[in-house]
Amino acid sequence: MREINGRQGHTRSNLSGVSAYRSFVPAALDAVLPLAADNETARLLSSCSRKVGEVEGMSRFVPNADLYLAMYVRKEALLSSQIEGTQCTLDDVLDPSTAMADTREIADVVNYVAALNYAVERMRELPLCVRLLREVHEVLLSESRGYDKMPGDLRTSQNWVGPGNSTVATAPYIPPNCDDMQMCLSELERFINSDVALDPIAKAALVHYQFETIHPFLDGNGRLGRLLVTLLLINEGVLSRPVIYPSYQLKLRRAEYYEWLTRVRETGDYEGWVRFFCECLLASATDACTSMERLVLLHNDVQERIMGNVRRGQPNALALLELLEAHPIVKVSFLAEKLGVSRSTANALKDEFCKLGILKLRDDGRQRYRTYLYEDYLTILRDGVEPL
Repeated sequence: MREINGRQGHTRSNLSGVSAYRSFVPAALDAVLPLAADNETARLLSSCSRKVGEVEGMSRFVPNADLYLAMYVRKEALLSSQIEGTQCTLDDVLDPSTAMADTREIADVVNYVAALNYAVERMRELPLCVRLLREVHEVLLSESRGYDKMPGDLRTSQNWVGPGNSTVATAPYIPPNCDDMQMCLSELERFINSDVALDPIAKAALVHYQFETIHPFLDGNGRLGRLLVTLLLINEGVLSRPVIYPSYQLKLRRAEYYEWLTRVRETGDYEGWVRFFCECLLASATDACTSMERLVLLHNDVQERIMGNVRRGQPNALALLELLEAHPIVKVSFLAEKLGVSRSTANALKDEFCKLGILKLRDDGRQRYRTYLYEDYLTILRDGVEPL
């Protein structure tokens, strides 16, 4: 890592002799303010704020909003994990026959969902602080990738960022040493909970950068850092719940994303980073609006089909629609259990939904234990979630 000393921070010498290396100490965020945002950045911040507000408003009027939001959280979890190489798909995560499979990749996604839900609930009792982040980190890494890397504990040794064969001597980026890390985290915690005169989206951008730069855990920093964006927007009152998945655009622009983190560390271009972050969040919010509109239209269309064609057992049919919006990949035995009906009733409902084009058989070759898809619903959710 090249010598750095400027607005963005400085490097520090550690150890001596053949073990010597230099770590980076980022400047405290309040020291880099005010930002010298140009007209384009100001315009992006304004557009982003309006679009995020639109998503927040729409989420209050969506039928079965909690079911849709649960799906968005799963999609965000998958996208965030894919940035770091996870190859599983949305169908893998939603399929009840694989969701409990012993695979670390699926566990990554399941744990991200659990960690975000835990964090949102915990923020009713705690401020957005290091203690809360440690608790969330423990949930995030439990029995998943990184489970052996001190879940919930701040690192007590030097880490580094680089290719798999990197060492502290060859890695392109060395985060703060442990003493500096503690100081930087304390500064970041104060900044998060301060009343600094800064647009909340710009604040989220800076907090995300700073957390990734501090890299306070042995593993899971990327996933927790992206989750922190949502938590910060909730903490700032911009969102009331997690309705936007910022990882979508960060996944699509992964190379630029990493380049910008490096650029800020090397040049102190916080304004350029905020502009890039706004572009990504604006695109993600726009995508969330579009997806939500499509899901509402689909819900209304399917509900009309049920009301116009199902003469007997209409309450069960409407209950099945609600179930499918939470579990769009199902088996007949699952329907019977969740709806509290006999297998023959569940089978008849399945047949009716197939006839109406709502459900689609996935595995034609199987005679037993067949799986059915709410395909139109899945098509909307699958946008952008194929592995890179």
